[in-house]
Amino acid sequence: MITIKKYVRAESLEQAYQLNQKRSNRILGGMLWMKMSSNTVQCAIDLSDVISREIDEREDSFVIGAMTPLRELETNKSLNQYTCGAIRESLRSIVGIQFRNTATVGGSVYGRFGFSDVLTMLLALDTSVQLYRGGIVPLETYANMPYDNDIIVNIIIKKTPLKTAYMSSRNTRTDFPVLACAISFYKDEQRVVIGARPQKAMIIRADENVQKLIDSEAEVYAQALAGQVKREVLTSSNMRGSAEYRRHLAYVLTKRASLHILDPKEAGIC
Repeated sequence: MITIKKYVRAESLEQAYQLNQKRSNRILGGMLWMKMSSNTVQCAIDLSDVISREIDEREDSFVIGAMTPLRELETNKSLNQYTCGAIRESLRSIVGIQFRNTATVGGSVYGRFGFSDVLTMLLALDTSVQLYRGGIVPLETYANMPYDNDIIVNIIIKKTPLKTAYMSSRNTRTDFPVLACAISFYKDEQRVVIGARPQKAMIIRADENVQKLIDSEAEVYAQALAGQVKREVLTSSNMRGSAEYRRHLAYVLTKRASLHILDPKEAGIC
């Protein structure tokens, strides 16, 4: 059980930042994973009054306040139109609607959890993180940075032209994924993000040999890309699956997601 000795509803980002410099203090966010811990928090910092919980659609991007609940992303028509429903697909199996109404996108990104569907999906997009002190950082860079005491203010998704798809394998409907896969096809790059390896999501970009097949039949290209992913993905074992099983799933989900994008029979899905 977590014990909180003091609660502060921050009046400014600077106040929240200064309070967060003490290792014994914690930012609350949605507090869904934090409440399952068994430590003592000297000061719990509530950002509700200083960070947005809305999605601001602009001409060239979506600016998502770090306090925005996951359910808002799941149901946002513009985001789902841009991603051909991949955002909704990546979120719909996370525990339940009540959970997604409370869990925040900022907390999910900051946590960089190995099981995170959110991080896996966002890494497939042209995503950046806006930090209070650190400025705007590409999510790929941020995901590999050490944990620090800066504060996520916004998640920024640029409207870069792309095609994307999301798939995952779960033992039960609302369990953590055994493996998650997000694919994005940009103009000059094909990106595969494999999450729940069970480690933090990693990005694999199509190599030159695979890229040469982009204009081949969809089945040929999908098999080539899936084969590269199976060779390069790093997996390990836990209670949900073995490392070898996860490598097999990486192949299967990459192939299926690629065909979802490339096969003309799937063109009506978007």
